[in-house]
Amino acid sequence: MAVYLDNNATTALDEEVLEAMLPYMGQVTGNPSSVHRFGRLQKEAIEQARELVARLAGARAEQVVFTSGGTESNNLLLNGFSQHEDNQGSIALSAIEHMSLLEPAQNLPVKVDFLPVDEEGLVILSAVEETMTAQSSLLSVMTANNETGVIQDIVPLIALAKESNCYFHTDASQAAGKIALNFVESGVHAMTLSAHKLYGPVGVGALVVDKHLPIAKLQFGGSQEKNLRAGTENVPAIVGFGKAAELALTNLQERSTYLRSLRDALEVGLNKFDAVTIFAEKADRLPNTVQFGVDGFDGETLLMQLDRKAIAVSSGSACTSGKAEPSHVLKAMNVPATLANSAIRVSIGKNNTLSDIDVLLTALNDIIEINRHSAVMMAANV
Repeated sequence: MAVYLDNNATTALDEEVLEAMLPYMGQVTGNPSSVHRFGRLQKEAIEQARELVARLAGARAEQVVFTSGGTESNNLLLNGFSQHEDNQGSIALSAIEHMSLLEPAQNLPVKVDFLPVDEEGLVILSAVEETMTAQSSLLSVMTANNETGVIQDIVPLIALAKESNCYFHTDASQAAGKIALNFVESGVHAMTLSAHKLYGPVGVGALVVDKHLPIAKLQFGGSQEKNLRAGTENVPAIVGFGKAAELALTNLQERSTYLRSLRDALEVGLNKFDAVTIFAEKADRLPNTVQFGVDGFDGETLLMQLDRKAIAVSSGSACTSGKAEPSHVLKAMNVPATLANSAIRVSIGKNNTLSDIDVLLTALNDIIEINRHSAVMMAANV
């Protein structure tokens, strides 16, 4: 039986979410911009979903702008901010951000600084203090890392940004539905969310935006989504996002406790292997995420060996897998290249069980033992 342990890449669509979406996939028609009753029904569905997503983020409904996903939200934030006439200052991002921030940052018309992290993957505050100047306009640090699961303490980072009269953005795509968020009380100015990370549909996300954040629209041809994203809204996907957000908030504590219990069981098992090193083990991490290296292995090879046993994991973030280079996150944490190349990420979901953890640990033990035996045999034949 197949075991899926790659939930940070994407999650299975929740049955209740699909049920909520189905009426808007054929039974209910109409353009949300139309003033007739068919259009109004679609518009009402969008606004109800907007309210549900806002509750999950600890925001107000009018602050939620729907997009096609986390990648578009991050691009809208960076490009829209840098292109606004009021923003001419420099931008600073942590070195461990998702590539949907790091890549567009390299093509911005303003100066961009990349902030270092320590060995546990936490942004170094002294480096932020040195970087923030009167010319700084935006600081972006993710709430939780998609590879290691490390949760950043963004409170002091927000304080440093405020001291420099600098706006603050956080990518909360992996954090939403796993830990509590509060957009309004935290003092952030923008937050990225993605539906398919919390059992919603692929192809929909949101950028939560404070009204004081100056940001230019990038897509023209209509005034939809607070005049920041032109185009007819994907109503079924947005409805699904709303339902997924509602379920995530309702079940937040229960899910978190359950996921942590499975993660703890996995780490107990991993720590029995001499060859295994758990990355950022001492840091506060998402309850579902474990990234580790296996001495003497290549991560992609190990991933394929587990795949042959019908176990799905990742050798890093899904958006960068397939590359021979070590993860940029582990590089930033100064993990030795050989160990970083052996990295495997396990991300547990609400549908996983303790049996799945046992299957993974047994398979990993078999692979390590076979490798060790082969090494001994080769040495004996030399």
